[in-house]
Amino acid sequence: MMNTLRTNRIYQGDCIDVMRSLPAGSIDMIFADPPYNLMLGGQLLRPDNSRVDGVDDDWDHFETQKAYADFTRAWLTEARRVLKDNGSLWVIGSYHNIYRVGAELQDLGFWMLNDVVWRKSNPMPNFKGTRFTNAHETLIWCSKGQDAKYTFNYEAMKSLNEGLQMRSDWTLPLCNGGERLKSQEGKKLHPTQKPESLLYRVILSSTNPGDVILDPFFGTGTTGAVAKLLGRRWVGVERDDDYIAAARERIAAVQPVDDLSMLITPSKKTEPRIPFGTVIERGLLAPGTVLTDVRKRFSARVRADGTLVSTSANGDVKGSIHQVGAAVQGAPACNGWTFWHLDRPDGFVPIDVLRQQVRSEMQTLQ
Repeated sequence: MMNTLRTNRIYQGDCIDVMRSLPAGSIDMIFADPPYNLMLGGQLLRPDNSRVDGVDDDWDHFETQKAYADFTRAWLTEARRVLKDNGSLWVIGSYHNIYRVGAELQDLGFWMLNDVVWRKSNPMPNFKGTRFTNAHETLIWCSKGQDAKYTFNYEAMKSLNEGLQMRSDWTLPLCNGGERLKSQEGKKLHPTQKPESLLYRVILSSTNPGDVILDPFFGTGTTGAVAKLLGRRWVGVERDDDYIAAARERIAAVQPVDDLSMLITPSKKTEPRIPFGTVIERGLLAPGTVLTDVRKRFSARVRADGTLVSTSANGDVKGSIHQVGAAVQGAPACNGWTFWHLDRPDGFVPIDVLRQQVRSEMQTLQ
C-alpha cells in the first residue's frame, strides 16, 4: 500500500487491486460507472437490419448474478475504505444493475442522500417495440454514514438552475457529436462514454476546488477532464490500453480555469451575519419606512431599534423582521430578508438587497 496518494494520474489495472493499494481516507469523492451486467442475448438489430452498437465488451460479462453481486461488494468495500469520513460516493447504472448496487451500498453502511434520474433528451429507441423506450439512467448519491458532514454546494446548483432549487431529475443529452470519442475506424471508442455535462453537475455539486476525485472505472476519462477544468484533482483506474491513451490525450487538451474565485459559489451560511438594525444605522432604511410582502397583502413599519410593527384588526404585532413576517402570515417561521419588500426609485425589491450592500461594503474595507 502506498503511503501518499499521487493525483492527476491513471493507474492501470483491476479497480479492486488498485484501490487496495491506495491510502485509507484519501479520497473526497468517488464517481463510479461500473459494468452494467446487461447479459445481452444475441445481436440487437434496427428495423433495417443494421446492427446496434451496444455494450458487448468482455468487461461487462459476468457468469451469474451472484458473480456480479460479489464483484459489486468487493469494489464498494474498497471504495468505502479509501473515502474520507465526510466524503461522498456517486454511482450510475441502468435498471439492469442499479438495484443490486443500491442493496450492496446499504448493506455496507452507506447512507443514501439522493437518487438522481438522468433523463436522456435523445435516447435510443426500442427497436423491437416490446418494451418502453429506456430513456433514463439512475445515479445514487450517498455518504459514508448518516451523520457525515458531506459537501453539497446548494447555492451553486441553484444558480446553475437559474435561481431555482436543483431537482433530482436531470434532462441532459447523451454523449454525441464532437464530444464522442471515436476509434480509427470511426466507431464509438467506448460504448458507455458519459456526457461531460453530467459529470460537471456531479462534481460541481459535491466537491470543492482542490478536492480529490476517484473514478475506479475511468474509461476514456470524462471524470478527469471535467475535474481538471473545475480545479479538482483526480485519480483514474482503468485496464484497457486504448481507453487510457484516449483519456490521457483528452485530459491533456483541457484548459483549467485559472481564477479560483470563478469556481466558488459562496454559501449564504458562510457570509457574515448582518443584523437588520445595521441597515438602519447605515442610513439605508429610515425609521417609519413601510415594508410590504411581494403581493402587498401585509405591511409593517420600520422602528428605530431595528424591529417592525404591523397593525391589524387584532392589534399591533411587534418584533424582528422574521417574527413579524411569521405572525402576519400565521406561519411558524419566516425569512424576513426575502419576505419584506421595499419600494425604491429603481423598483420593488426585497430588503435582502440592503443586507448584500452592507456585506459588499464590509468586503471592500477588508
